[in-house]
Amino acid sequence: MDNFIVSARKYRPATFETVVGQQHITNTLKNAIKNNQLAQAFLFCGPRGVGKTTCARILAKTINCTNLLPNGEACGTCDSCRAFQNGNSFNVHELDAASNNSVDDIRSLIEQVRIPPQAARYKVYIIDEVHMLSQAAFNAFLKTLEEPPNYAIFILATTEKHKILPTILSRCQIFDFNRIRVEDMAGHLANIAQKESISYENDGLHIIAQKADGGLRDALSMFDQIVSFSGGNVTYRSVIDNLNILDYDYYFSITDKLLGEDNAQSLLLFDEILSKGFDGAHFISGLSEHFRNLLVGKDAATIKLLEVSETIKQRYLQQSQAASTSFLLSAMNIANQCDISYKQSKNQRLQVELALLKMCHLQSVFNLATAPMPQAVAVPQGELKKKPDTVASVPPAAPVVADEVPVLRDSPPVFNRTAAQPEAPRPVTPSLAPAEAEKPKNVFVANVHSGVTSIKIPNRKDLGKQVEEALAVEEDPYLKGDDKEPFTMDEFLQLWTNHGAKLKAEGKSASLYNIFTSVTPRVLSPGNFEITVSNKVQEKDFRDERPNVLNFLRTTLKNFSIEVNAKVEESTVVRKPYTSLEKFQHMAAKNPQLIDLKNKFNLDFD
Repeated sequence: MDNFIVSARKYRPATFETVVGQQHITNTLKNAIKNNQLAQAFLFCGPRGVGKTTCARILAKTINCTNLLPNGEACGTCDSCRAFQNGNSFNVHELDAASNNSVDDIRSLIEQVRIPPQAARYKVYIIDEVHMLSQAAFNAFLKTLEEPPNYAIFILATTEKHKILPTILSRCQIFDFNRIRVEDMAGHLANIAQKESISYENDGLHIIAQKADGGLRDALSMFDQIVSFSGGNVTYRSVIDNLNILDYDYYFSITDKLLGEDNAQSLLLFDEILSKGFDGAHFISGLSEHFRNLLVGKDAATIKLLEVSETIKQRYLQQSQAASTSFLLSAMNIANQCDISYKQSKNQRLQVELALLKMCHLQSVFNLATAPMPQAVAVPQGELKKKPDTVASVPPAAPVVADEVPVLRDSPPVFNRTAAQPEAPRPVTPSLAPAEAEKPKNVFVANVHSGVTSIKIPNRKDLGKQVEEALAVEEDPYLKGDDKEPFTMDEFLQLWTNHGAKLKAEGKSASLYNIFTSVTPRVLSPGNFEITVSNKVQEKDFRDERPNVLNFLRTTLKNFSIEVNAKVEESTVVRKPYTSLEKFQHMAAKNPQLIDLKNKFNLDFD
């Protein structure tokens, strides 16, 4: 019985042409070999399983081949190629930097570099996982890497380029390997299946390629696992069952339930997914990806972004026609918010179920938003007041109820002490007669129809008139009186200080309290005072407090002619001379003879 060799080793590429998905790198290396423009050091970086070490070995074999083919590939038959393929070449050395990362290991490598190649043109050193070298080992390697012997070539490979010192990067030609595309990977798996006489389904190979996330080695490992599981028959169902992947059918089915606003079936389908051992976070992430694919499938220009088989692609195109763009965008946003808050939630299942219920009602929200608003039809106000509780019991044939609602201000106004008698309600004709046009427009009209309330907002001009009318009836904040008894300045200042203490006890702002403690009113005329504040903020604070302080002073001193006003202190900015000309003008203003001296000697400024 022959020993089993995994596909990742058995079908490892031996030439540049057989490398999968890295044509931009293989073409560059072949041209460098043809034109004899090889660098002394290469750095191959990229994700795992994309061909970095494989390309390094192919490059090492090709540059020492004595009989290159016209397309730049190694012949595979010369002594150097056969020695490399048998693993006994003395001119190719591989070093695993993960386990040989000390300074002594690098010094030993440097000692080997001094020995020239045997029966070959180059001596190649492949250092894998080079980012694992210590900083001291990197420093010991710098000089040799920058100026190696003309026969030495270094090929470094790493998955984490950011961990390598910039001084190492500057001495290498850097090649960035891409993740292998799903189509390329699925095609490579199909070729291996044909060579091994394994039956397969394209949908199953696409699932393997997507699960591998760009790494061909991972895809080949999963391929071997499924071949063993299914007995040499790689089907879509066998892949789904073996890799524990959520089937496309679940996502297509639950999307149909969401579009049909079927709450119960959506929750039952999610419960079935959980019962099969799938995580809620994995489900909601896959649902977001499904909505993304549906959105991509709505435009012919973006269909190429769907990395799925043709059969699944047709299902996406079909369902994308049934889902609107608004629904898909809103559902993606809901799923994304659920994914973000999933791990922080104590009831994670509820998070997903709540997201599904929100998605179920998206269509109703869109229909309500696009429905035309009902028109307002007036009803006599007297009839509305006779039956205040009959709004909900209006028959369907009855149109809209209109009523007048007074304007509400941000703060409740203070009205006169004499209460005004309420006006008798004005009858409103139900028809749109000319009398209806005379109805004042500065009111809010509330329309109630089938449980939906719409508000008509008056325009800005009418609203301004409305505010003016409300302010006209607002009570004057200043107390009225005819007393004008004399008072002394000491009495006035004592009351001024007492009012400041009262403000501090009430917890008013420190800026307002400072006005009464640090500013002394100045007498302009008998009973007329003025204070000087330092900024506009203090002026505003005093203006707001002015009615209270004047009422306090007037009633206590029994003199209603007292007035106190505030003004902002004018500050003048003195600009100092800066340039040479400004300094000269400043000195010449004090001593005009400097001008004569300047003109006499014809002086100028630099």
